Amino acid sequence: MTADARHDRVRLGDLTFDVTVTGPDDGVPIVALHGFPESAASWRPITPRLVRAGFRVIAPDQRGYSPGARPEAVEDYRFDHLVADVVGLLDAYDLDSAHLVGHDWGAAVAWQVAGRHPERIRSLTAVSVPHAAAFGWALRNDADQQRRSGYMRQFRTESNSEAVLLEENSRRLRAVFGDGNDPDLVEEHVRLLSEPGALTAAMNWYRALVHEFGDLPPVRVPTTYVWSTADPAIGPACAERCSDFVDAPYRFVVLEGGSHWIPEENADALADAILARAAQS
Repeated sequence: MTADARHDRVRLGDLTFDVTVTGPDDGVPIVALHGFPESAASWRPITPRLVRAGFRVIAPDQRGYSPGARPEAVEDYRFDHLVADVVGLLDAYDLDSAHLVGHDWGAAVAWQVAGRHPERIRSLTAVSVPHAAAFGWALRNDADQQRRSGYMRQFRTESNSEAVLLEENSRRLRAVFGDGNDPDLVEEHVRLLSEPGALTAAMNWYRALVHEFGDLPPVRVPTTYVWSTADPAIGPACAERCSDFVDAPYRFVVLEGGSHWIPEENADALADAILARAAQS
């Protein structure tokens, strides 16, 4: 654990979010949104570099992951709610604006926040998952991306997905992270998602998805998109098309051979990208 991290409980309406805050109170804020099946701990490898550069990192366990923010209905995990959580978090910390970073599902939410509330976002660094319209185009037109995204259809339609992932002491859930991830971080993620109702809540993000991915307009905040060439979930068709949906300064960072788990496995490269974007915004 980063030495100067503190753990807040932030109440937004009927929900209470666990939030890790690291860095000086007067530091420029960076809000960091984790993916699936992770937790706010996924940002731990890069946080020290950001703090040394003078930033304050605010990393929530998102809706479904925080024990106090785990509603049961699938519709409670639609983008409208996920976006409102982030805006509510900014308000709770009295922040007019912040730099926004997101990985995987956190990136999907970050794109939505930047697109809907550009006045609240100083810059966006999206990791692994591209703009929704780029992803939607690839799902409709690219056979490779359709194959890569097959797991999403399984998560949406198979009611026993949670049981399969958690059986045999969560063997399949751990396997999702591959061999290059920090075992301690993996165990922390698995421990959180093994809590009653947690994995179902996390998978409700998939089940709440609408079929149309192209509704989000081009993002108009300075943006960096970070993608790994060996990411099994996100192929080149949507990654390379992402620039078509950013109407602002844009940088595409390609990590050769890197896996999907960029915050944990390529912390220095990601910290470089975040710091470079924040310095220019």
